Amino acid sequence: MKVALLQQEFKGTKKATIAKTLELIAEAKKGGADLVVCQELHQTQYFCQSEDTNFFDHANEWQEDVAFWGRVAKDNGVVLVTSLFEKRADGLYHNTAFVFERDGSVAGKYRKMHIPDDPGFYEKFYFTPGDIGFEPIETSLGKLGVLVCWDQWYPEAARLMALKGAKILIYPTAIGWFEGDSDDEKSRQLEAWVAVQRGHSVANGLPVVAVNRVGFEKDDSGVMDGIKFWGNSFVFGPQGEQLFRADSHSEQCKIVEIDMKRSEEVRRIWPFLRDRRIDAYANITKRFID
Repeated sequence: MKVALLQQEFKGTKKATIAKTLELIAEAKKGGADLVVCQELHQTQYFCQSEDTNFFDHANEWQEDVAFWGRVAKDNGVVLVTSLFEKRADGLYHNTAFVFERDGSVAGKYRKMHIPDDPGFYEKFYFTPGDIGFEPIETSLGKLGVLVCWDQWYPEAARLMALKGAKILIYPTAIGWFEGDSDDEKSRQLEAWVAVQRGHSVANGLPVVAVNRVGFEKDDSGVMDGIKFWGNSFVFGPQGEQLFRADSHSEQCKIVEIDMKRSEEVRRIWPFLRDRRIDAYANITKRFID
């Protein structure tokens, strides 16, 4: 499978940002990509740096956005993973990944389950946790285990996708540094982010794809300076082998070829699913085992 990772900046407006995305998708098509993966909330700025009710307006056109990206998938003949701000009802919103088939139809969607609430990442103000579970999305390329950003820190989410037959784990992402942090702290954060997802690939015997934003985005509220998104989009194979890792500043469309037959080969020599002690894991559903 040829997977295209679209790592890009916010261009100041939705229109200009989408224009760049379309440019990158055209590049992916030219390169023979089967699957194209966009970053988290790729149409707009990462507006969760502050709590502002005006930002809910970003979701007003979500149905038009779904129709638009469906046409883009069809026009380019690719399976397309997008990340949109879904308005489910007045006052009820989700951070939702929509997956489109080559014919432009909606193959399925995933509503982000783990929602952070930290300085600069006030997502609980905007997003209701997903309620459709960890369900792989069936496509012409196989079952895609699509998760979103903060989900990537949780081995439970990756495992459940794997146990339901996902052939690959995919994470549209928006994560970065605060410039006030030391270089050592920045490095620790970035490498922890990479390491935990590499662990998902090894533990589940699956390829993992993460696509992250780049560029500095100012905090419009003025409370903080803003976020420098660290890029470093990557692909790991089912043994945790690095197939690609982007830099921390470049906009790019990178096409990575993944051997989808390797997962079975790896699982035959490392049968972690066979040796799971499912009789002993009942406490995993507790918040903490006191």
